[in-house]
Amino acid sequence: MSEGISRWLEWAREIHALAETSLHYAKNDFERSRAERLREIAAEIVSAHSVMSKQEVEVAFSAQPGYITPKVDVRGAVFREDKILLVRERLDDGWTLPGGWADVGESPRVAVEREVFEEAGMSVEATRLVGVYDANRIETALPLYHAYKLVFLCEPLSDTLSTSSETSEVGFFPFDDLPHPLSAHRTLPRHLEDAVASYRDPGRATGFD
Repeated sequence: MSEGISRWLEWAREIHALAETSLHYAKNDFERSRAERLREIAAEIVSAHSVMSKQEVEVAFSAQPGYITPKVDVRGAVFREDKILLVRERLDDGWTLPGGWADVGESPRVAVEREVFEEAGMSVEATRLVGVYDANRIETALPLYHAYKLVFLCEPLSDTLSTSSETSEVGFFPFDDLPHPLSAHRTLPRHLEDAVASYRDPGRATGFD
């Protein structure tokens, strides 16, 4: 079991993934009806252990049909004068490395450069991969989707900083005086520590779970 994740949630996610994969390959109505029932059971499990209704869970599940694979979250670690760039998320008032979901059709480099610009207003160039992480290793509000988190070192190409519809504050902070709280399911202390270590040591190996 992944660290910090409730067993019922892991069961529900796995059942849902099996259901969607079965629907994708179903050859007749019987196979489709069995797969749909599995998806319904997964929704019932989540609903029984959370504040979401069964219908809300089914809507969330229906947003990712087909063969289920982890989603990809990208984060940019930008440094300036031994300070690191962080943004404050409007959704939870937590601080995080700028980033978000990669879009279909984007390379990881393009995705992280776009996200940093959108959330912090700064043009950057991704230069190195810090690490690839299992983003579901902690308990969040309700992590229905399994995701991988890719953290990149990025070089600033401008001095401009600005907030966005998703961020309320943006700034560079000393490593030993970072703002709190962190937006935990977006950025963990481990991600920041690895980013700082990579920044200080260009020969550091890429980390991964």
